[in-house]
Amino acid sequence: MDAIRIVGGAELNGVIPISGAKNAALPLMIASLLTDEELVLENLPRLRDVQQLQQILSNHGVSYMIEGKRPGQGSMDGQIVHLRAKEIIDTKAPYELVSKMRASFWVIGPLLARMKECRVSLPGGCAIGTRPVDFFIDGLKALGAQIDIERGYAVASAPDGLQGATFEFPKISVGATHTLMMAASLANGVTTLKNSAQEPEVTDLANCLIAMGAKISGAGTDTITIEGVEKLHGARHSVLPDRIETGTYAMAVAMTGGEVMLKGARADLLQSALDVLEQTGTHITVTNEGIRVARNGTALKAVDVTTDPFPGFPTDLQAQFMALMTRAEGTSTITETIFENRFMHVQELARLGASISLDGQKAHVEGGSELKGAQVMATDLRASVSLVIAGLVAEGETKVNRVYHLDRGFERLEDKLTACGATIERISA
Repeated sequence: MDAIRIVGGAELNGVIPISGAKNAALPLMIASLLTDEELVLENLPRLRDVQQLQQILSNHGVSYMIEGKRPGQGSMDGQIVHLRAKEIIDTKAPYELVSKMRASFWVIGPLLARMKECRVSLPGGCAIGTRPVDFFIDGLKALGAQIDIERGYAVASAPDGLQGATFEFPKISVGATHTLMMAASLANGVTTLKNSAQEPEVTDLANCLIAMGAKISGAGTDTITIEGVEKLHGARHSVLPDRIETGTYAMAVAMTGGEVMLKGARADLLQSALDVLEQTGTHITVTNEGIRVARNGTALKAVDVTTDPFPGFPTDLQAQFMALMTRAEGTSTITETIFENRFMHVQELARLGASISLDGQKAHVEGGSELKGAQVMATDLRASVSLVIAGLVAEGETKVNRVYHLDRGFERLEDKLTACGATIERISA
């Protein structure tokens, strides 16, 4: 199994191109199930999760074609992918595929809407909380579906098609919002989704569905209205830039010092995180090219943060910010409100010399720690990259094991950091 080897101490200087967002790419790919025409996605990132979802969609009959390189296209540019579900040949999403990635459960919405029946395995995924699928099932039932849980599968049917309805999410859920929005696009009548997720990835999916002929309003607010249509058609859509990758590299620059242009990044997608970074003493400049991040000689200040649904501070940047706060002056408190088990990186950061204490869903980070390289173990996607950016400033060599987590969500991380002066490489364990 591969590992990442890092020798700390170098500043980051240069340009890092920001890839297409994983959390947008996955529902956009799943949306291809809604039409028998071709969906073309530009700026699709090269990630393990994208490859895994490709396999799952292929099982349903979706053809998948990657365009070849064009003149002037660099190795870091996103892919252009053609997906077409001309005919759904299998409405079962088997355990051996779905168990590898939670987001694959979202196929239940499009399959049910288009085929009026499906059998989808209950999901697996990262160990950062239970994340039940109750909201998905209750929402689809509100749209008229009959759903039973049998031997680990959600067996769903809607013989007369899904029917428009009003459904209020008991708790904000990005995945359930994606799923019900896709399902309602082909339902009979009008659907209103209340307490919906407002994340940019939800808006990106809505924009793609609208390009496919869906009638959706309110995406990006807590109330989304979908007027069902009989049929959706093909479209071409560009995946928005990854705000979590943007925030991760911004925090890496804040940690090491230096100056980096995050090319293609959009500040509006993570303004709360950028505001927090500025409070630490990091300089943020928004340009037409992207976001410039710099810290040249100034000490980092401790800042308290609480994770919240968008537009709040993202839970997916919590681990990275915790790594950053180990280098700040003073003590910071980080409160996690989204997932109940997302502090597994604390013990691994402690192996590098971090001083962090836990109190329920709060982590108290004593800044000013002198981090020293060590062997550490990645526990989930975002925790793994927090160990990488900690390794960038740790004295000596850090080896991050189980980096398959990184490959799920960060495209060519070693190449991007190496280009900016980091000493980092992938090694075969």
